[in-house]
Amino acid sequence: MSVLRTKPIKDVIAQSEADGEDGRPGLKRRLGARDLTGFGIGIVIGTGIFTLTGLEAREHAGPGVVISFAIAGLVALLAALCYAELASSVPAAGSAYTYAYATMGEIVAWIIGWDLLLEFALGSAVVARGWSGYLAELFNLPAAWFGEEGSVVNVGAIGIVLLLGVVAIVGIRESARVTNLLVLVKVAICVFVVVAGGFFVKAANLTPFIPPAEDAGAGETGIRQPVTQAIFGMEPSVFGFAGVLTAAAVVFFAYTGFEAVANLGEETRNPRRDLPLGLLGTLLVATVLYIGVSLVVVGMVPYDEIDRGAPIAAAFESVGAGWAAILVSIAAVAGLTSVILVQLVAMGRIGFAVARDGLIPPAVAKVHPRWGTPYRITALMTVLVALLAGFLPLAALADLVSIGALCAFVLVSLAVPILRRSRPDLERPFTVPFSPVLPAVSALACLYLMLNLSVETWLRFLAWMLLGALIYFGYGRRRNRLARRDG
Repeated sequence: MSVLRTKPIKDVIAQSEADGEDGRPGLKRRLGARDLTGFGIGIVIGTGIFTLTGLEAREHAGPGVVISFAIAGLVALLAALCYAELASSVPAAGSAYTYAYATMGEIVAWIIGWDLLLEFALGSAVVARGWSGYLAELFNLPAAWFGEEGSVVNVGAIGIVLLLGVVAIVGIRESARVTNLLVLVKVAICVFVVVAGGFFVKAANLTPFIPPAEDAGAGETGIRQPVTQAIFGMEPSVFGFAGVLTAAAVVFFAYTGFEAVANLGEETRNPRRDLPLGLLGTLLVATVLYIGVSLVVVGMVPYDEIDRGAPIAAAFESVGAGWAAILVSIAAVAGLTSVILVQLVAMGRIGFAVARDGLIPPAVAKVHPRWGTPYRITALMTVLVALLAGFLPLAALADLVSIGALCAFVLVSLAVPILRRSRPDLERPFTVPFSPVLPAVSALACLYLMLNLSVETWLRFLAWMLLGALIYFGYGRRRNRLARRDG
């Protein structure tokens, strides 16, 4: 029973096109390109634009954080092109997990599926705590129940996760409607920030655009230093172009999650056309908004005075536009709500794909006959995220979301040329240009950003992977569908 056995493409496509097996209902095709783009923007535009802009400008890049967002967006775009080819050719639930199973083997598929569950679970928990904090700020709610500091249990985070979990379970069409509404609110506010904030931009705040490199002191040494710094023995530094690259690795968090669109392949009416449109449309809109908003923020306030927690709202307050700060806070609540919802939906589809293949108990993959959603696995993941969000301060673990996404992007980029070689006859409605060069560049760029994350983040990531390996060799390797068929 080889751990590198692959799942035949015809089996993947047959599963995605069947209306369930053994009389059980399957996922319903109810989404179009607009819905997919809404889901994508719903998960991408959130924590990154409302918090990371100020944090990375102050700590690593100065006004050059605009370049950091552009670099991270370019790397994400390269990965999205690879996702678009695979998603249009193999439109199935599970995205990177499914692509890896069809190209690189079972053990790689399990690793990436386990990795994606980590990414979405931690990401949604972190965002839920941020949502609770913004809500407390808007309505002056008690910090003991809604704040990050001094609270034993974050009631607000638990409440929003459970509420949105119900929306995710009840139906994909309902989730799309809620997401699209929230997306309209936060995109409108982002455009407002760029237009209104542009009147308060001062050229002096943008000079120097990339501050000179400085000694970081003792703040980023040991396991807290980037891997590249640990390997090459470089002196810890901030700012300069190295600081811009470090910030790019961190703000990549802002782009993670667009692969959630690829998870909806089995629920898309015309996946061969709509999935590439949804993926690329998401990144185009998000990158333009990120660059515009970050440029305005660093232009309104000197980078070393930008507020770490709520940079956009604080920037408007600093110029006497408190009413605008309230609008931004409202948009942040809407933005973070849609991020949590789409991540819960994505986790349900990844778990559904893994369970359907038997790598975890198949019973959890059951689809509700009326709602057409994998309600059991979605409910399980909702409870898990609610517990994480309610009881664990996860700010220190946010980098795990970035490393998880980047690991998935590396494998997806490699899967494109592998699948072209193994299945040259496969119909590809969308193809990555200049393959295999561009997929190779995508994989190397993602790997480089991974190496700019801290040693501590890598150790935590490897610990999670070790736990996943124990589960695979203890259960999934012998009990999955391919093992039972071959045995």
